[in-house]
Amino acid sequence: MKTYKALLAGAALFAIAASGTAKAQELVIWHDLGDNGINWFKAAGEAFAKENPGVTITSLSYPTDQWFGRVISAINTDTAPDLIYNNYERVIRIETQTERLMDLKDVLASIDTSAFLTEADLSVAAYGGKTIILPVQRVQMGFGARKSWLEKTGESFPATWDDVKRIAAKFAAQDPDGNGAADTFGMALQAAKPRDLIHMLDLYTFGAGLRHTLVDPDGNVVIDQPDHAAVLKEFMKTFTEYGFVAPDTINHSFGEMYQVIEGGRAGMFRVGDWNVKKWDAEALAGDFVVGPWPAHVDGKQNAVVIGGMRGVAVPENSPNKDLAVAFAKFLLSKPAQQAALENVGAAVRKDLDIAALSERRQYFAAAQGNLNAYDFPESVHAWYPELEADYHRRLLAAIANPPADWDAFIAETAAAMRTEVERLRKG
Repeated sequence: MKTYKALLAGAALFAIAASGTAKAQELVIWHDLGDNGINWFKAAGEAFAKENPGVTITSLSYPTDQWFGRVISAINTDTAPDLIYNNYERVIRIETQTERLMDLKDVLASIDTSAFLTEADLSVAAYGGKTIILPVQRVQMGFGARKSWLEKTGESFPATWDDVKRIAAKFAAQDPDGNGAADTFGMALQAAKPRDLIHMLDLYTFGAGLRHTLVDPDGNVVIDQPDHAAVLKEFMKTFTEYGFVAPDTINHSFGEMYQVIEGGRAGMFRVGDWNVKKWDAEALAGDFVVGPWPAHVDGKQNAVVIGGMRGVAVPENSPNKDLAVAFAKFLLSKPAQQAALENVGAAVRKDLDIAALSERRQYFAAAQGNLNAYDFPESVHAWYPELEADYHRRLLAAIANPPADWDAFIAETAAAMRTEVERLRKG
């Protein structure tokens, strides 16, 4: 009898242990946010576990190019992670390559986001008739300038393009870092790949208060419209006759651009909300001022550019789909959003505590600038990436061998782009 009771007791203990083991679940999320992202998902996971005991969140960060390949391969071979996280346009690429992302339309509708998500945010979440992400972090990009360099050259933060040109010339000529060498440049840009160069042009265009960089939502080419042409011409001269950037910028991608900025060689540069935490603490050590992009066009208000939306997506073959959806929803909660703001520098909620943040981080957290949102033509026109690649080739050739007449170049390029749009539309 004792043996039988002991067996029953042992079985009961085993059942309890097995039950506890069954409740312990791991969710895996793949992203490209580096250490900041890992820290954010760790904090969000710990907060999520308070409501979901036994659940752990494991986040893996990959360089962006690797992230694409790994995610597409994993989804297509039924070895997908539970969730993926990235910029909206990158998630579009995953959807076009796999067509296996969950439609989160009903999930998003079940969350009260009226106090913080705009119509523009919601439109960015949709692609191909599906809601492919929950919008979690609004990406803001401002214009930055070295504070100490401005002081040494007797300048203040530039408001107009004329200001930028004057200051850039001083930064290159007046040894603002005081090392006695002619090794400083007015600006840091990138140009090597289509998204490098056109991304920079996006910022100058939308930052000047304009809409659309190459085509409008109807597919009409806009680069030869007077205001757009004025920005494009000055942008191209930055690489060429003005000499505001390092001579090898034509070969620079994100990594090389950051080396120029963080290495103290450039006086003006793009500042993303995600850059500020690192640049406050190291590299720039807080020696920079952030504001809107320079004004180019009379009657247009210069702006900080909303360069997109980062969001979370759930593969259809997520190993733990229901729990993955629950964590995706949790990323819009106040605890997860506060952790996002503190670790990555971006969020969407407006009820977060920002008092402990630096002045530069508060600038983005409180959305102090006039915001102008990039319009993501790739979400409207499936053929846009191919058009952009052609446009990039033409601009890159002009940087390498500048034309004698920029107005003629812009007119010719616009005509070529219209011809290409017609070809692409016909398939």
